[in-house]
Amino acid sequence: MNYKTFLGAAILLFGLQYTFGQTNSPRLIVRGDDMGYSHAGNEAIMKCYKDGIEKSIEVLVPSPWFPEAVEMLKQIPNADIGIHLTLTSEWDNIKWRPLTDCPSLRDADGYFYPMVRPNKNYPKRSVVENDWKLADIEKEFRAQIELAMEKIPHISHLSGHMGCTSLNDEVKALVEKLAKEYHIPLHDMNLGDAGVMRAGYIGDHVTSDEKLKSFVKMLDSLEPGKTYLFVDHPGLDTPEVRAIHHIGYENVAQDRQGVTDVWTHPRVKQLIKEKGIQLIGYNQITSH
Repeated sequence: MNYKTFLGAAILLFGLQYTFGQTNSPRLIVRGDDMGYSHAGNEAIMKCYKDGIEKSIEVLVPSPWFPEAVEMLKQIPNADIGIHLTLTSEWDNIKWRPLTDCPSLRDADGYFYPMVRPNKNYPKRSVVENDWKLADIEKEFRAQIELAMEKIPHISHLSGHMGCTSLNDEVKALVEKLAKEYHIPLHDMNLGDAGVMRAGYIGDHVTSDEKLKSFVKMLDSLEPGKTYLFVDHPGLDTPEVRAIHHIGYENVAQDRQGVTDVWTHPRVKQLIKEKGIQLIGYNQITSH
């Protein structure tokens, strides 16, 4: 074998090994939820995308900081963006309303109810405890989808805030219908069909240190050739976010700062590189 033939064979072998390694390595979607709930939340989500490992962003269209989110997302035009369909406004000190006239989804003050399902701390203030109408949900979901698609051209998927898209089988079917109609390929109900598995912290995850350890354990557990989705809510420990809470979840600022800390942590980024974990968005699932 002459030198050129040997060199060509070596390059081909390396290429095959590299391609196989890339194809067989774990794939991970790191999804930051709730863009629009606060200014600091918007800043944290952008930081986690630009400086960290976040690859997908969920936007709450009726939320008060949605207009700022739209402007911020123009900085990352290739980002993977999802519409985080919502029927709730859960925080005690800040509220948002439906985009449409949908009486069965509003409380006495005109806001969304705080909870999707019954919660002992908010009696009779969940969607399911009130006489919701499927027609109202369809009207509201359509408005959220259409406004998002008008303002953010690169929408790849739908998801549900606080599980509202899986309220019952009728709502699940509605989301599937809307996704098809608006040519949005992925949503909560068909991720499993696309081969995506849920991943979560392995261990305690209250403090930043606990989150880091538990997130690293999660990364260590990912299996070659499989695709995973990890979801959390970046934020910053600022006076604004300290004022955002509801009964049963009072440490929002500390909790969400911890997410930002982990997703931008040098150790996490280095471990992902060492393990060959491919960070992807929803917009890369269908092409796999």
